[in-house]
Amino acid sequence: MKEGQIQQQDMICALATASGVGAIAVIRLSGKGSIALVNSVFKGADLEQAASHTVHFGTLRNGDSLIDEVLVSVFRTPRSFTKEDAIEIGCHGSDYIVRQILKLLIQQGARIARPGEFTQRAFLNGQFDLVQAEAVADLIAADSEASHKTALNQLRGGFSKKLGGLRTELIHFASMIELELDFGEEDVEFAERDDLRRLINSLLGTINPLIDSFDFGNAIKEGFPVAIIGSPNVGKSTLLNALLNEEKAIVTSIAGTTRDVIEDTMVLGGLKFRFIDTAGIRDTTDEVETIGIGRSKQAMEKADIVIFLYDSPETYQDLQPLSDALEPGKKRIWVKNKVDNLTVRQTASEPRENHLTPQPPLLTGEGEVDPTTFTEGNQQEESPYPPRTGGRGEVIRGEVMHGAVQLSISAKTQLGLENLKFTLIGMVKSQAASDTVVSNSRHYEHLLKTKAALEEVIMGLDTGITGDFLAQDIRLSLHHLGEITGTIVTDDLLDNIFSKFCIGK
Repeated sequence: MKEGQIQQQDMICALATASGVGAIAVIRLSGKGSIALVNSVFKGADLEQAASHTVHFGTLRNGDSLIDEVLVSVFRTPRSFTKEDAIEIGCHGSDYIVRQILKLLIQQGARIARPGEFTQRAFLNGQFDLVQAEAVADLIAADSEASHKTALNQLRGGFSKKLGGLRTELIHFASMIELELDFGEEDVEFAERDDLRRLINSLLGTINPLIDSFDFGNAIKEGFPVAIIGSPNVGKSTLLNALLNEEKAIVTSIAGTTRDVIEDTMVLGGLKFRFIDTAGIRDTTDEVETIGIGRSKQAMEKADIVIFLYDSPETYQDLQPLSDALEPGKKRIWVKNKVDNLTVRQTASEPRENHLTPQPPLLTGEGEVDPTTFTEGNQQEESPYPPRTGGRGEVIRGEVMHGAVQLSISAKTQLGLENLKFTLIGMVKSQAASDTVVSNSRHYEHLLKTKAALEEVIMGLDTGITGDFLAQDIRLSLHHLGEITGTIVTDDLLDNIFSKFCIGK
């Protein structure tokens, strides 16, 4: 289809709002003849004479039978979502009324839309590219501020603009090399190899951060996994329940109550987190508990953030080997629990500079716990925290030590819980280097393939291969970039993408 040409297809209809009983429902119709079809069953204004983007009150009738009083919105090509003639019918949100209206539209010549067919038509008619079309589904599914912001940025073309700039520069050099091939016998170079090398390195400098952002972008959609790890009875399930503000996990005084992984999600600071309660880490001969502990270790390895929860020097030491075994870049929070059982002592000294700002006070109430010491009765014990600079009596508020944050809380009374939440938010937001992140696995796959093709170009320049081989690798990178934005598409690809949309979108 030529750019700017609108392809008016057959009429499709579907419920655009969620199914079920509600105050109102919206039924969408698009395609050649949509306005005339609705006008034939609508009693009110003459819709065929109505201007685009106007709303009209009237009734829908099947012959002499009144179906409902409705508001009909008229959208004329090319000023509609699909760029076709389109109608939206606002009716009362009764399942019966919706069924009767859809039945009437089908009798008049429309058909039920396939999943995502409205958005697919918008893409085919040039309303937006494939990245933006996929962002429509992500925007609908967004359940946090961060996922909403990411989807909206892609819908408004942020990601597409970056890819478009890359592709334009590549096309220029590809055309120069193709021109060389046309004059192969004259041994001339229209594309300066040093300029091409600089361009490829520049493109890799743009693509690599996009590739690296995928884990972050995927976590924005699915939730950042946070594993709660600790010995039995240190309060892992109590902490999970406190974070979720519901009794998700069973809490008892019996060691080994949690034998499997329990998880749930919540939104903090506009970010979606997946909190994972795990079986207590200990040596055991119980077969079921051993399986649960194995799953705990797997959850710890897969998590973005690991909360190491302990309540004594002994349970701290139990966790040290697990922490040492984690990959160096893994984010850790060491959390001392059950400080409600300790003597809270006040301090007049100022807290040191916080590495995660801004932060609220660690604990609420009359005083703040200094995690450098804790007291049980009259017995004072040294904290198992690693050594730190500074004098005694300093208050830690989400302090970064040896690559890990250290906090003190009471999961039972929720003392210090807000500070833990702020620390989690700060850890995640510190990862966001750019508003443009890759959150779609299809985009990630093709970016990797683009990178591989560009690296082949660099290798070819190093070895001095001929222009025809360079052109082949450049064309391959252009192909993969084109598959992301939809410049190069197949019917199977489109069917796969839009079949995941809801009907009516």
